[in-house]
Amino acid sequence: MALETSQLPEGIFSLLDTDLYKLTMQCCVLKYFPDVAVTYSFTNRTPDMKLNRAAFNWLQAQVDKLAHVSMSEDELQFLRTTCTYLSPQYLYFLSTFRLQPSKQTKLSFSPIEGAGGDDEIGDVTIHIEGLWVETILYEIPLLALISEAYFKFCDRDWTYAGQVDKAHQKGLQLLEPGCIFSEFGSRRRRDYHTQDLVIQGLRQAQDDAIHNGWKGKLTGTSNVHFAMKHGLTPIGTVAHEWFMGVAAITNDYENANETALRYWVATFGEGVLGIALTDTYGTPAFLRAFKKKMPTFTTATPGPATTLPSTTANSLATTEPPVSAPVESKSTGKSEPRTYAQVFTGVRQDSGDPLNFIKMMREFYDEEGIKEKKTVVFSDSLNVELCLKYKAAAEAQGLQPTFGVGTFLTNDFVQESTGKKSVPLNIVIKIASASGRAAVKISDNIGKNTGDKATVADVKRRLGYEERAWVGGDEKTRWGKAGETA
Repeated sequence: MALETSQLPEGIFSLLDTDLYKLTMQCCVLKYFPDVAVTYSFTNRTPDMKLNRAAFNWLQAQVDKLAHVSMSEDELQFLRTTCTYLSPQYLYFLSTFRLQPSKQTKLSFSPIEGAGGDDEIGDVTIHIEGLWVETILYEIPLLALISEAYFKFCDRDWTYAGQVDKAHQKGLQLLEPGCIFSEFGSRRRRDYHTQDLVIQGLRQAQDDAIHNGWKGKLTGTSNVHFAMKHGLTPIGTVAHEWFMGVAAITNDYENANETALRYWVATFGEGVLGIALTDTYGTPAFLRAFKKKMPTFTTATPGPATTLPSTTANSLATTEPPVSAPVESKSTGKSEPRTYAQVFTGVRQDSGDPLNFIKMMREFYDEEGIKEKKTVVFSDSLNVELCLKYKAAAEAQGLQPTFGVGTFLTNDFVQESTGKKSVPLNIVIKIASASGRAAVKISDNIGKNTGDKATVADVKRRLGYEERAWVGGDEKTRWGKAGETA
């Protein structure tokens, strides 16, 4: 590698080294589901790329160190001034928050190749269990650590050389034709240093774009730590986890999308964090909820935890239970209640065929009589070519496209010895259960189905889900194949 690893930061040393949507969801969980227990599971979608024992031992040591990471006063002040939608109760909770990896995580290594020693290859199992409000912050750090472990010990045939310039050039290619985009690469970055270099390059590209008068814009980064470090805006709203957790807790999949939206608006208010994620149980099912009118007050959905007052320790004295928490509304008088689709700024596309999604959303907004220009955020395995393609298609339909570009930026390397592509890991950690029931995701592409197979089948039946396969949705080769030309 170009630099000695001893000169570089390794592992996770800030609770803000995560994606913003983990904090916004944790804020909602704290308000509505503080006593709900959950589990998470790990999946390697590139199963031929396995850790060796040295990588696993390093990973375990780094996970253990998470127990000592806490929120600094500077970090809390950054959240207060930058993320003003986060409640004082939640910020108080964060001020004393600690992960407890010895109690909440279990990592295991099962050798399958080799005769022992550091080079022995094996499968890694990761199980996370505890209160949702506490364990929700493991996903992003653990994924980043797994990727770092693999490229620190298993695939070392690469260097940092050229990463700033590569990100700079990609930024220019997006900004000159007018793309509006954010950096979304925390989960599958090669390591911390890589993401830092990439953001440096993107910042340079944004400076060039301003100088040249281009319409494109780097809006920020999903990573809250790097937003603070580089003076960027933290970008993000919600992940599938929120919908999956609400659905499992209530066991009401028919109304889970609307319940999750209702609690979201009740937490942050209308028009705040207003990009809706559509595909947890298929976009058609989501749109049935999206067209519903928003209630003036939230109401509790049947379930073991949803009607409990949201009070833990002494940090939530002013937080009301779901049954009576008011929805902040910008409307006045007795005007007709608006629908979620009217209130939300736009939607995020994260699975399936983006071109079909564009057509679906255009037809939906037209049917609902919504003339306001809505945003579509594309976030599924993007590169420059795809961003330009989806930009043209969305604009042709009168929609405003924006892009969350991740792995293409933070894990784009070549093998130093051959010049061929150095393929990233495709790894995920998903919520697996909540309140003792399986949590599942069925998405808009069969390759992204997640969770207990029997529950997946039952949810598909209950929702009338139509199976869809997308030619671009092969998760095993999503980021290329070993030996391909870079």
